[in-house]
Amino acid sequence: MKNKYYSIITEGIFSNNPVAKQVLGICSALAVTVKFKTAFVMGFSLTFVMMFSGLTISLLRNLIPRNIRIIAELIIIATLVIIIDQVLKAYLYDISKQLSVFIGLIITNCIVMGRAESYALMNKPFESFCDGLGNGIGYSFILLVVAFIRELLGSGSIAGFKVIPDYLYKIGYQDMGLMLLAPGAFIVIGLIVWLMNSFEKGTK
Repeated sequence: MKNKYYSIITEGIFSNNPVAKQVLGICSALAVTVKFKTAFVMGFSLTFVMMFSGLTISLLRNLIPRNIRIIAELIIIATLVIIIDQVLKAYLYDISKQLSVFIGLIITNCIVMGRAESYALMNKPFESFCDGLGNGIGYSFILLVVAFIRELLGSGSIAGFKVIPDYLYKIGYQDMGLMLLAPGAFIVIGLIVWLMNSFEKGTK
């Protein structure tokens, strides 16, 4: 039984990663990965919503009429998003301002709605919880890798801490401004997708 849940979680991280395999959540991946901190908070927020929306929708799946299921799913997801948004405003106000509308847009995120429709409505509660956890970690993993590369090359820092020595700037080193723009994020995401697919083919 333990292996079953482990497989559900790892599938969302690797073999069915929502960004690298399903090509979902690209808009937020472009917008919130300029800084490592914002990417981490966004990833945590979406993972929280996915876990508990999957759990709740699965618990109520036999009570929700089929003709209003999407409305019911949106209400559950919106409630969880409001909770996480208020917590961020209370304890991480600066990051909440930087994320702007992207926390609210989790309500209509195709990853969250997709897993609710395709998995939570058809599977048991804890399995749905694990599915949300796996897909949330998979999404967060891509965001953190992209943010790490973009902030390091674009700003010379990681999580706000300067890591490129000042003497390198004095001898001509320059930050890559492209990494702070959307095309830079596209390039990094494309390379990650290529590497993950190449690795998967190499292990078969």
